[in-house]
Amino acid sequence: MPSPQDSERVVIVGAGHAAGELAGSLRSGGYAGRIILIGEEPHLPYQRPPLSKAFLSGELGLPELEIKPESSYRSIGVEIRAGVRVERIDRRAKRLLLGDGTQETYTKLVLATGGRPRPLLLPGIEAPERLSNLHYLRNAHDASRLRGQLQPGFRLVIVGGGYIGLEVAAVARKHGLQVTVLETQPRVLARVTAPELSTFYEFVHRAAGVDILTSTTVRSVQVDSSGDAIASLTTDDGTVIMADVVLAGIGLIPNVELAEGAGLAVENGIVVDEFTQTADTDILAVGDCSNHPSRLYGRCVRIESVPNAVGQARAAAATLCGKPQAYDSVPWFWSDQYDLKLQIAGLSQGYEGVVLRGSPESRSFTAFYFRDERIIAADAVNRPKDFMVAKRLVAARTALTSSAALADDARPLQSFLNG
Repeated sequence: MPSPQDSERVVIVGAGHAAGELAGSLRSGGYAGRIILIGEEPHLPYQRPPLSKAFLSGELGLPELEIKPESSYRSIGVEIRAGVRVERIDRRAKRLLLGDGTQETYTKLVLATGGRPRPLLLPGIEAPERLSNLHYLRNAHDASRLRGQLQPGFRLVIVGGGYIGLEVAAVARKHGLQVTVLETQPRVLARVTAPELSTFYEFVHRAAGVDILTSTTVRSVQVDSSGDAIASLTTDDGTVIMADVVLAGIGLIPNVELAEGAGLAVENGIVVDEFTQTADTDILAVGDCSNHPSRLYGRCVRIESVPNAVGQARAAAATLCGKPQAYDSVPWFWSDQYDLKLQIAGLSQGYEGVVLRGSPESRSFTAFYFRDERIIAADAVNRPKDFMVAKRLVAARTALTSSAALADDARPLQSFLNG
């Protein structure tokens, strides 16, 4: 007869950072059943942030991005099925139907399905799969294709002035490409930072030779005579921009189709509670695909970041090991562009004011965001010590008693932790 350890199994759908962290955390947390990780990509779980930085620039290869070597998963009894797509969840039978025609049953199921790039839908793009120079950047295959076309002198047009677009712009300029960034908003990073940060990063990129066009919408694209590549893009004012390479960085769509097809609640991601559980207590969701409650911000949030993926994975492991711990960490992110490291603590959406500590001219400063006279987020540029303290200030919802005092670089930032 099979032992309880043989019959109990956690199946993880997805093979990103959250999935890799979850598998290890389950074992270290004492889970003795089978752990099966099913990933659509033909790779072990790997780090994705370097795809737009060190991997794209050629400094790192895919083996260096692997979270753990295969031997590490094998040593703790984690079974990996790579290159397999999960087509459907049968909740009644607690079974997964896979794209290779096989099935997999589960005791507990964790959806770590991540997301996919938002497609560029424009007149002129009738068969996007044929366009050899149209790129997105989400996985290693995307980054490898793009890296192969970053040739000196080529004209790279980036649609979208968010973090991905600006990080790629920085790498491309180092490789000697001509770079144009097109952003529909009046400034780059408009959805995530204050105007002060946008102005600073626009200045930095323009000084590096990047042509940035804001308040600009792409109206259509024109393909070359072969029909296999984009030759130019036309903006809303009729300007024609020639292109050898095009990158669309216009957002992420969470992969919720499996959950939706199984009748689970979906609203800007798969809806989970503070323990990462869906309404079906046998199904959990973590990472970019999940929408979880945040006590700090008083609303549900979907966070696209490695720290969130890792934190939620650990919370899910604790839940599955019978030691539930509510997940409610301060969201944090980072972005590397040229010699600048931007570290973000918290979510600035809905802020009422900004206090700058340090000077943008020095390329080392921190922007603190506040609402209702409390600090809700901070952007630290080349200030790692500020960032570490800022996370604690955000977590404590520290009252902003004096803007002048917070802006005073001579006063230790730690002093605000005590009010």
